[in-house]
Amino acid sequence: MTVKSLAPALGLVCALVAGCATQPASNTELKPKTATTGDESEARVRARIHTELASSYYQLGNVGVALEEVRKAVESDPTYGPAYNAAGLVYGALKQDSRAEASFQRALSINALDSDANNNYGRFLCERKREQESIRYFMAAVQNPLYRTPERAYVNAGVCARRQGDAAAAAGYFRQALRVRPNQRQALYNLAELEYEGRNYAAAKGHLDLLMRGARPNATTLWLAVRIERRLGDADSAASYAQQLRKNFPGSKEARALSAGQFE
Repeated sequence: MTVKSLAPALGLVCALVAGCATQPASNTELKPKTATTGDESEARVRARIHTELASSYYQLGNVGVALEEVRKAVESDPTYGPAYNAAGLVYGALKQDSRAEASFQRALSINALDSDANNNYGRFLCERKREQESIRYFMAAVQNPLYRTPERAYVNAGVCARRQGDAAAAAGYFRQALRVRPNQRQALYNLAELEYEGRNYAAAKGHLDLLMRGARPNATTLWLAVRIERRLGDADSAASYAQQLRKNFPGSKEARALSAGQFE
């Protein structure tokens, strides 16, 4: 599942029983099934299975079936926090915001250290222009030493800080993400864009070069590369990136901007 990108950043990163990320190009992944101790009650087992099914259907875009699965999960065990986290995402996708928010809050009332629920609730708030509130939940997510993907919450915090116009705070969050995962693509792209906006073109190039070494460039990264190289005065590199953009992504808005000479 991908989430709607937030200009000028690339997007927010979410996690359910499964995780999702929005990178210059979309990317999804499923976490392994929840580890069990072997002494779960039958009700808990049913709740866990229905929550995992909800995750799979949600990522496939079948929100209606996902909703039925989270309902079954909650009915099976009303004390199973991940079911409410899943419900929050599903209700959010259905634009039933009051139910989504109540679900996230219920998940956190059961386990305040649930990093996925904190991250997802923060994402929900940020997407609804409640950016300042959202940062609190992203930071709560990374405080849990057992959180396996804290870089996601740092990236989300950076995206929301950018939406608020706080470039310095955003850069700090993106750098924190890179300390955790040095090749985190969203963090690299956002830092490159922030450095470009701050007229630190060499630094912008450094971040973007690292990004493009680890992933095939898309229209977004190529367009930023064209503009950086122009600012650095490297006409040959700018022309090379422009050629790749025209050839590989001729119908993109970036290619249209290039043809129109609209570099800013």
